[in-house]
Amino acid sequence: MQYRQLGRSGLKISTLTLGTMTMGGKGAFEKVGNVGLAEAKRQIDLCLDAGVNLIDTADIYSTGGSEEIIGEALGGVRKSGVMLATKVRFPMGKGPNDAGLSRHHIIEACNASLKRLRTDYIDLYQVHEWDGITPLDETIEALNTLISHGKVRYIGCSNYSAWHIMKALGISDATHRRRFVSQQIHYTLEAREAENELLPLAHDQGLGVLVWSPLAGGLLSGKHRRDQKTPEGTRQLAGWKEPPINNEARLWDIIDVLVKIADARGVSGAQIALAWLLGRPTITSVVIGARNEAQLADNLQAASVELTSEERAALDQVSLLPLQYPYWHQAQTAKDRLGPADLLLLGPHL
Repeated sequence: MQYRQLGRSGLKISTLTLGTMTMGGKGAFEKVGNVGLAEAKRQIDLCLDAGVNLIDTADIYSTGGSEEIIGEALGGVRKSGVMLATKVRFPMGKGPNDAGLSRHHIIEACNASLKRLRTDYIDLYQVHEWDGITPLDETIEALNTLISHGKVRYIGCSNYSAWHIMKALGISDATHRRRFVSQQIHYTLEAREAENELLPLAHDQGLGVLVWSPLAGGLLSGKHRRDQKTPEGTRQLAGWKEPPINNEARLWDIIDVLVKIADARGVSGAQIALAWLLGRPTITSVVIGARNEAQLADNLQAASVELTSEERAALDQVSLLPLQYPYWHQAQTAKDRLGPADLLLLGPHL
């Protein structure tokens, strides 16, 4: 297992992070997985033995159930080097202030997460989604209050637009408050939209990048094959609609190349898809979750997979998205004065 620095912080995290949305299985999250306590303990031990040092969850996962299972699995004792990340934003009750990123909800939600996780502090506390009603200054101040009280060590964001992040960083810098050290985003071979703004921003601003649902809800696991029946037990058959697939023909073209490389190597498609992500610029860690120990063990093997330049080029080519405005214009007229962050997106098109 390798370790990478999380943004501008001094913290180093493993290139693979244990995702826990499958733990709990309450409500809509039953479609994702229904991992109970015994299986959760095995998954956590498996990851720790492999060198994983970060466990990622969210208060909304199974309405606190995921956090509770993690807290019980760890027994209220932090094993050496284990770090916890969780998130806040979504409704945790029926009251008018039981959601969002107000000072009230952030502080209440953090205290509740600490109790469920059976810990005194959260290593990485992430705002889970944008809140266009609460002033960003209020959100940043509340997060900094948690840091000053020792309840949170680092803060990050998830599912923000680039302008949301830049505004937040600007407020932090102007008011001398702690800034986001990371963003958690959706990014896969099939979904490369983050390359337009979010990854160049990460390069320019020194943000760490964690990737959620790196296998596109299992579509890139290698189990799905063109003109074959969808495997039993998948999220798609269960009715889970993330991520949306806008171009099914392109998806199958990507899967064809993915499984060809995987079959030639004698590994799973999941390992190839994860290895592709781990080799992309700005990526700090890829969040992997599983319905069972066997899936997780397979995913963990991706940490040791090194793609050849030919394999990476084939995957890059089949999944490359066309440039949108203003990027196609910049590729034509600004290529004489492009910076390193610009070239992350535009370089393959020049």
